[in-house]
Amino acid sequence: MYEGTPLLKGISFEVTSGEVLCLLGRSGSGKSTLLRIIAGIEEADSGSVLWDGIDLKDTPTHLRHFGLMFQDYALFPHRDVGENVAFGLRMQGVRGQELDERVNAALEQVNMSQFIHRRVTDLSGGEQQRVALARALAPSPRLLMLDEPLAALDRALRAQLQEELRDVLQRTGIPAIYVTHDQDEALALGDRMALLNEGEIVQIGCPETLYRWPKNVWAAKFLGMQNFFSGQISSTDPLQMDTSVGLFQASAAADTHFSVGEKVTAVITSIADFTSSQNKGGNLLQGICQECLFKGELYQIKIKLSHNELFTYLSSHSVNVGEKVELEIPVENLVCLKEG
Repeated sequence: MYEGTPLLKGISFEVTSGEVLCLLGRSGSGKSTLLRIIAGIEEADSGSVLWDGIDLKDTPTHLRHFGLMFQDYALFPHRDVGENVAFGLRMQGVRGQELDERVNAALEQVNMSQFIHRRVTDLSGGEQQRVALARALAPSPRLLMLDEPLAALDRALRAQLQEELRDVLQRTGIPAIYVTHDQDEALALGDRMALLNEGEIVQIGCPETLYRWPKNVWAAKFLGMQNFFSGQISSTDPLQMDTSVGLFQASAAADTHFSVGEKVTAVITSIADFTSSQNKGGNLLQGICQECLFKGELYQIKIKLSHNELFTYLSSHSVNVGEKVELEIPVENLVCLKEG
């Protein structure tokens, strides 16, 4: 609770063996609080944390055997790399040759064996991140939780470490909960994604399902979609909606049902290279090019439609500003959403 308002509401999910679940949400959505509750650092006002069906309510943090890696790494500056990695093992009573072997094994997993005697203050941000991961892995946790561990790194290094982290998680097979606000990071690492907004899970599932079938307008916008049309249902078989820019045939999630006359919002879930219409039918969009920006391999094109609505898509071909554009949107890329 914060000032009488619950920070988390109705949270319920599970993580299976070897799975990486990404908790995706903006700052303040409750992601870090949720991790701290699972770790036993904070206590929930209600509900339970279960491991193999056993309630961990009365189990202290150090006996839960969960690993937690923070955004700032929380390394000990007065200790070298090996001593930092050994810390959790010493807390478990590991000593002597076994301690040395497990420290070396953990550092080898993250390609940091040669830095074992290096001061952590002499390491780069990426190297510190690897040491923090080795420290979390060394005690062989039964669950690993990572709280935005790559957020402080620059883009190029973050992309590199995403690949390394994914490889480590796959090799260890340790189930993991990965907190991030970065959609690309969640796609790179997550077997499943849970979208968190204002303390509630809005949608959970595999990344492809979330992108193809966002549950509502908030989920679609959070996932980066930007082409929305408001209208009302004119037919349910096939599903059609009447909008200010035309009549469109749409698709919908299997568990979503609409009625004729119902007000809805449709989202175009892809901004891929749509082809020009050849049959002058289907979901036809016509407009005038307002902007054409080169984005590396593709061009980002913005067109103005008949009622001044703007539509953005990516194309392998450039378009001149002022040129007329005609596109046909596949039915599977136009998803009908309930209002609200």
